[in-house]
Amino acid sequence: MSTNLKDLIESSFHKRVNRDSKLRNAHLLIHSAKNNLHLNLASGSAEYVHPEQPIFVASVGKLFTAVIIGQLVERGDLAFEDPITQYLDFNLIKGLQVHKGKDYGAEIQIKHLLNHSSGIRDSLLDPPKDGKPLIDLLIDEPHHMWSPEEIIEWSKKHTKEAKFLPGEGFNYSDTGYVLLGLIVEKATNKSFQDVLHKFIFEPLNMKNSYLLHYSSPAIESEHPLADFYIVDKNVKDFKSISFDYSAGGVVATKEDLLLFMKSLVEGKILRPDTLEAMKDYKKFTLGIDYGYGIMNFKTVPVFMPKKFNMWGNAGMTGSFMFYHPELDSYFIGSLNQFRYNRKGIMLVLKTINLMEKQRLQ
Repeated sequence: MSTNLKDLIESSFHKRVNRDSKLRNAHLLIHSAKNNLHLNLASGSAEYVHPEQPIFVASVGKLFTAVIIGQLVERGDLAFEDPITQYLDFNLIKGLQVHKGKDYGAEIQIKHLLNHSSGIRDSLLDPPKDGKPLIDLLIDEPHHMWSPEEIIEWSKKHTKEAKFLPGEGFNYSDTGYVLLGLIVEKATNKSFQDVLHKFIFEPLNMKNSYLLHYSSPAIESEHPLADFYIVDKNVKDFKSISFDYSAGGVVATKEDLLLFMKSLVEGKILRPDTLEAMKDYKKFTLGIDYGYGIMNFKTVPVFMPKKFNMWGNAGMTGSFMFYHPELDSYFIGSLNQFRYNRKGIMLVLKTINLMEKQRLQ
């Protein structure tokens, strides 16, 4: 891969960050052994910005939770089709999935939580039926440490009825992934953070990775956690971000995230047949499907060309972790700004455009 392309990518990234005053600590890693390309970039106006900083990955962490569920399936500890009541007390989930006045919580299967087809509303982004939105509570009460059970109880009290029955639609739900964390704990008799370290971080030598406010890395990075923001508030030290738990609380360096994604692509952390089973996709939006923790970009004539076919996951902070099979390339990073999910994806697509033009020359 030419030096010219590296310069083009780096220049494009820095220009994009400099144009947006809300981007204070943006990160981008691109890796392709096939194309002899490895770039690890960071840019922004924050007091400390470094490419090797750990970053908060937000909903990219859902892929970690899904992989753990896949590993437990391979071990015979559970099945994707198991009802969640096999692992969770019905009193905990009672009232979470109510459709037209009837409770359908007992009909939810693990796979419904994984691909957001359970019907359970999202505690963070769906407007509550009463009271303050959860995002406001996170800002107003920064020292509050949310337990998974407390998030579920808040969701039962404040979120609206389900729009559909389990398995019959799509509604993105952090709450569903919090339930998956509790299922992992029940199936293993260990805390979710312990399982995360034992099943993924330790075997993959992800030494700088941890679950925010729940665990510590094997080796502390010499660089501080990258600042991440909700508009103009730097919330990296807010205990209230503990609400994300198994729905997106992972912190890791981009190099650690590359180790994880490569192990998934190469069939080292999950068997290929398990990964294939996790591609039980539901339509997320035009051109994007969602499987078991996997966001898949597919061809849609005019709207989504084939050159953008990739899979991985992305988060509300503009975080992303994707593998592009045709380019044999990995795209990992974050814009570290709340509600910048679309802009994070657009950064990846723009970078793919640059690489495609170079490939076709």
